[in-house]
Amino acid sequence: MTGSAERLFRKIAVIGQGYVGLPLALLFAKKGFTVLGIDVDSRKIEALRQGQSYLPDVRDEEIESSISAGQFYPTDRFSDVTEADAIVICVPTPLNTQHSPDLTILEKAVGELGTYLRRGQLVILESSTFPGTTRDVVRPALEKGSGMTAGIDFFIGYSPERIDPGNDKFGVEQIPKVVSGLSAECLEYAGALYSRIFDEVVTVSSLEVAELTKLLENSHRLINISFINEFASICDELNIDVWEVIAAAKTKPFGFTPYYPGPGIGGHCIPVDPLYLQWKAQKSGVWSKFIQIADEVNRSMPAYVADRVKALLVRHSAPEHAHVFIYGVAYKKDINDVRESPALELIPLLVQSGYDVSYHDPYIPEIEAAGRTYRSVDMNEDTLRSAHCVIIFTDHSVIPVEAIVAAARLVFDTRNATSGVPHHGNVIRMGAGEGAL
Repeated sequence: MTGSAERLFRKIAVIGQGYVGLPLALLFAKKGFTVLGIDVDSRKIEALRQGQSYLPDVRDEEIESSISAGQFYPTDRFSDVTEADAIVICVPTPLNTQHSPDLTILEKAVGELGTYLRRGQLVILESSTFPGTTRDVVRPALEKGSGMTAGIDFFIGYSPERIDPGNDKFGVEQIPKVVSGLSAECLEYAGALYSRIFDEVVTVSSLEVAELTKLLENSHRLINISFINEFASICDELNIDVWEVIAAAKTKPFGFTPYYPGPGIGGHCIPVDPLYLQWKAQKSGVWSKFIQIADEVNRSMPAYVADRVKALLVRHSAPEHAHVFIYGVAYKKDINDVRESPALELIPLLVQSGYDVSYHDPYIPEIEAAGRTYRSVDMNEDTLRSAHCVIIFTDHSVIPVEAIVAAARLVFDTRNATSGVPHHGNVIRMGAGEGAL
């Protein structure tokens, strides 16, 4: 494998066309590569071929223009990877029911990829995972399937995805790209590829360093957000406004980073990645007390919200089977993702308390929770007035806060979305010391 990086890498295959893979594939296309967007979900592929986006961060026009320019080819044929010079794997790596790593999807993808791998190709894993996955899981599977040797016949790298759905401040290419390789030559090729599409490439010494980098980032966030959620519950009991405390603390120009409370952390990264690290640490005979406690606090947040709402409804003499209306079920604002969303834990708790629950989310038409399918209902003045309590769970940018406050009998705000909005005593903000248990 010789020659310039520009000659080496002309066609890229991106396996997995979800929140990570699709934006990455379109970025490669935007930078002049021919891109194969591969996914086993035929519905996604058909939507992409029609120029239709299923992600809020990706516009239809981006897909249409890339396809029209002959830069982007959505396909569900895994065999097409033989055409690519480089292959990037962006498939889900969730937790199983025991909250341990589940590499089933990755192992299946790599197993199939191995049968189509050809000499000279570069394979990069971007899926979040524990240290050792690329070397000890991906490498042997590819070698077994292809009959070739990694680092000699083909090349392997790992680069943790850092995409932040819903973040319009940083484009994909603006986020520094951490890159590693199985060997010096693997690292050289991986760095050469990513340097053509990212503003900054950060090379590290080993695959394991790159894998652990992503786990550190999200363990740091889980621990700090879980702490501020616990701190908010303390502020409630002390009848002190946590939001004011944070605002005052962050005026210090050094030594403090503001984190904000909410109803719990969701998504595929922050509540998941630390448990990959915990699992790996346990296998090595050590244990992180910080991760354990942070995970417990995070998992307790839906129950905390449910208890607060129940107490408020009792205080306001609501009927036994009160109607609770939830605004937003996505795990964060301005996205259509409910993976690990605490809303999916909150709804069953409210139902178990005997409440009639409905929701509205402009990005999510339906969800599965409490053993049934819930569909997003229209939110209008009648809907708001009929509810005995409105929970602001996700503070989408389009949330009509004033209308909610004006019409609802009782609002429980988990995001401080109602701060500064005039009300008539019907608004309780979580962590603000208002109506504490």
